[in-house]
Amino acid sequence: MERSIQEIARLTGITSRALRHYGELGLVPPSRIGSNGYRYYDERALVRLQRVLLLRDLGLGLRQIADVLAHESDEASALTTHLSLLRQENDRLARQIAAVEHTIASIQRKDDLMAETMFDGFDHTQHKAEVEEHWGADAYARSDAWWRGMSDDERRQWMSRVDELNRHWTDAAAVGTSAGSPEAQQLAARHLDWLRSVPGTPSGDDFADYVRGLAEMYVADERFAANYGGVAGAEFVRDALVGRLESAS
Repeated sequence: MERSIQEIARLTGITSRALRHYGELGLVPPSRIGSNGYRYYDERALVRLQRVLLLRDLGLGLRQIADVLAHESDEASALTTHLSLLRQENDRLARQIAAVEHTIASIQRKDDLMAETMFDGFDHTQHKAEVEEHWGADAYARSDAWWRGMSDDERRQWMSRVDELNRHWTDAAAVGTSAGSPEAQQLAARHLDWLRSVPGTPSGDDFADYVRGLAEMYVADERFAANYGGVAGAEFVRDALVGRLESAS
């Protein structure tokens, strides 16, 4: 049984444009293209798409997803691993919900708050193994130590910096700024500096590949594209970043 690209977009919530982009990258090629130019996907393609979406939710870039798919040919085994991760995430969310409910109840009753209960399920190291597998133990250790070492105020300042950068990108895209313009290239330089500021980020030639993969994810993933006003804004950011990398090489 085959489904059209419009049906897949409706079922998954991702755009037809993103699906076509996945096909162009070889991640989820259509099983056939009709005489009318429409793309159709069979069951095997749907399984592959499910794996791509699961890996994307783990935070992998499109190039990294391609590497994982190339090395994991046993689909049932790979999906079994994903299922285990999903069950762990479901358990973590259930614990967080219970912790927040307990905090609300304690506040309403004016009881003393118990930190051990409040933060059940909030351990951000839960995906340590997955992060180390894809980016390396050193990258995880360095970024984890950096984040843990921040005060609450430092974390707020860092997030404020990210929000400001995203807002400037969105404003520039909204007025039709060219990706090669001095303004866009200045934003791209700020963006690259921001990425380099995170310990564990690849360096050297690997940094350029990392940025290109990340920029493609901005376009393909609607959640990231929303940070820049939509897909068109994300494409502007991608083109500006790639242009900046090429000018520096």
